Amino acid sequence: MSSHTLTVRFKKLGGWHFALDAGVLLVLLGLGVLGFGPAYGGAPAFLVAGLGGVVLGLAVAGASVLCRLGLISTVGLSALVYLLFGSAMAAPRESTAGFVPTFDSLRGLVLGVMFSWKEMLTLAAPVGTSVNVLVVPYLSALVCAIVAGTIAWRTRVPYAAVLPVLALFLTSIVFGTAQPLVPVVRGVLLVAVGVCWLAYRRERARTTGSTSVSAHGPQVDQSAARASLLRRLALGAVVVLLAGGASAAAAPLLTQADNRQVLRDAIVPSPDLHNLPTPLADFRKDVKDYKDTVLMSVTGLPKDGRVRLAALDDYDGVVYRVDENSSGSFSPVGDATALNTQLSGSAGSTVNFAIKAYSGVWIPSEHQASGIVYSAADKATHRLYLNKDSDTSLNMDGVTAGDSYDVAVSVPTFDKAKLATASFGNVTLPTLRNVPPIVQTKATEFVGKAETPLAKVQALANTLQQTGKFSNGLEGQVPSISGHGAARISSFLGAKQLVGDDEQYAVAMALMARQLDIPARVVMGFYPDPKTPANGASTVNITGADVHAWVEVNFAGVGWVPFDATPDKDHKPSPPEPQDASKPKPQVLQPPPPAQEPADLPPDSDPQALDTEGKKNNPWAFWGPILVVLAWVAVPLAILLLPLLLVALLKTRRRKRRFATGDTSKRVGGGWSEVISLATDMGAELDHRRTRRETAATLAEAFSERSDTTLLLATRADAAVFGAANPSEAEVSDYWKNVDYSLDGMNSSVGFWKRQRARFSPRSLLREANAKFGNDLPSALITRWRRKNEH
Repeated sequence: MSSHTLTVRFKKLGGWHFALDAGVLLVLLGLGVLGFGPAYGGAPAFLVAGLGGVVLGLAVAGASVLCRLGLISTVGLSALVYLLFGSAMAAPRESTAGFVPTFDSLRGLVLGVMFSWKEMLTLAAPVGTSVNVLVVPYLSALVCAIVAGTIAWRTRVPYAAVLPVLALFLTSIVFGTAQPLVPVVRGVLLVAVGVCWLAYRRERARTTGSTSVSAHGPQVDQSAARASLLRRLALGAVVVLLAGGASAAAAPLLTQADNRQVLRDAIVPSPDLHNLPTPLADFRKDVKDYKDTVLMSVTGLPKDGRVRLAALDDYDGVVYRVDENSSGSFSPVGDATALNTQLSGSAGSTVNFAIKAYSGVWIPSEHQASGIVYSAADKATHRLYLNKDSDTSLNMDGVTAGDSYDVAVSVPTFDKAKLATASFGNVTLPTLRNVPPIVQTKATEFVGKAETPLAKVQALANTLQQTGKFSNGLEGQVPSISGHGAARISSFLGAKQLVGDDEQYAVAMALMARQLDIPARVVMGFYPDPKTPANGASTVNITGADVHAWVEVNFAGVGWVPFDATPDKDHKPSPPEPQDASKPKPQVLQPPPPAQEPADLPPDSDPQALDTEGKKNNPWAFWGPILVVLAWVAVPLAILLLPLLLVALLKTRRRKRRFATGDTSKRVGGGWSEVISLATDMGAELDHRRTRRETAATLAEAFSERSDTTLLLATRADAAVFGAANPSEAEVSDYWKNVDYSLDGMNSSVGFWKRQRARFSPRSLLREANAKFGNDLPSALITRWRRKNEH
């Protein structure tokens, strides 16, 4: 397509009117994009994605109008632009140099069309700047801009172009946060700019539609038009001022509520703890398989500090786990890699974790964590949760090698004098189940005559430490069974000597404390040997040998205080006493019974043969289900297509009647009516009180393709109808050839879907019926039907 043709079409669209519409839409849609800001924590990446989508969308809409693209071509161009520029706009982290497409960026753009909406709602703000979440403002702005531009430049409805703008505002609200971004300013600007623009578009549409087509050209009273314009501008200014003032006055009343709810608050799911494995189940595995393997490197761990995996408070006789009902206490943590707002202003210190061989959903953390900034090895935005009550963190997508993160922690200090007189805290813990009876007996025995809350807890811990023996069950040690189920704890407490490791001692102490109504829980984690130089070092390499479990007890006014129940590793148990082994009698292996030959069945009695033969003789066994499915699909389609087929049949019958019925002058007029009918079905608003030549001028402007033929058809139709002699049969045939030529030009000037919509549109049929019968169309049809039956 030549540049001259594009220039001509641009001038037909109004030139500067076209540019003005684009500028206003850019401002209005840009105000909608700003609504996404709080969800991204103010990161500029969302502005690049959103405003870039607006600019690209308006460019696509303009190209579609200037090149007269159909629906399918416009959709294809939109998809191409989305993928071609998406890496720079919405996937800078996944693309090369921030804009060159890569496999990861293109995959994120494609999958983001379906999954980014869920990702956006299931992450807490700030949601990060990965392609998984930046697709939302980019795609929303792109689509809304394409639709808004298309409506503004291809339809005659002045107010419809603002609907996509409102849709983008609504999308930013739905996927935003409870703290909107400058709602008063954005609302006032939306109302002011929108009202002015709609008033301008209404005036332009009214002026264009009221220009009469006549042989002498348009007749306009310039002074009256100028006065009318000034009155409307003054009235519009008053309306804008009133609307802006009302919006500014009402905005504080509408935004002052502290409990403002958004869709994110209802959609963000709590983590499902039911299927998560308890980390305590892997205690012995860490000791045996990863004894000398570096699981993680920790920088900034204070002296005598401990790395926590999870606080376990629910016991069912099989495992100690995190209470399933505590999932509501896990707050989602957004991706703050671009902002680091989670750590700014946090009291205490920052501990850095670099994951090596560790893997799992439980995030190694520290005591009293208040924030976390996570950087995943795959550079994706992970679903993170933090429970500040239990100091337990979750990564529902899994912690893997290469991940690193910073945790803001507050190192706790305990006042021993206050702790000595403190009572137990009033906290809610889940009810324990299937606790062995020996736990209650041993708890009463170990506590003895201790009276104060602290003395009771110390009595439990000291008794286990002083009387217990340590064994991990490794090679060269006294056998010690792993696990902490009811049977293992029962045998552990009922043995002549207590033998086990942290897993058994911590669980036994926690269960005994709970039986005495002491609020206790088990914590699993890591810490280096306090006697080694690693304790207090700037960077500590944590291995499987550093895995531990301890007990925390809650004291009123103090919080959760850790207690160790495990004896030192040099408290080795005595080896078991040897037992006389009895000599078993040799067993005589009996020969197996002889195998029996399978009975041969007649071929006709084989079930598979019978089934196959039955299917051969009964074709409905195969075709029946297929025909039933086809019937279920065909019947609704037939019901939907029947009105379209009826319209097509009536139009075909009408064309034949116009071509073959009446004298030659009437048949020539029928050819002109065929042109008018197609224009009506395509949505053209024609005044049937005008002459054929005036109507032809309007059609030539609306359908520029082969406009000369349309004007010629009007002239020849007037000559045939009002001339002295009727045209010949050859002239009628030639006229209808020109009619078909003009109809082809009108069809080629629009897209595929608009042609199909016009082909099955009943608009011209209804217009002709209304012109023939007036407003009493039903009565006229009934009267005609009665007369036909009487004859």
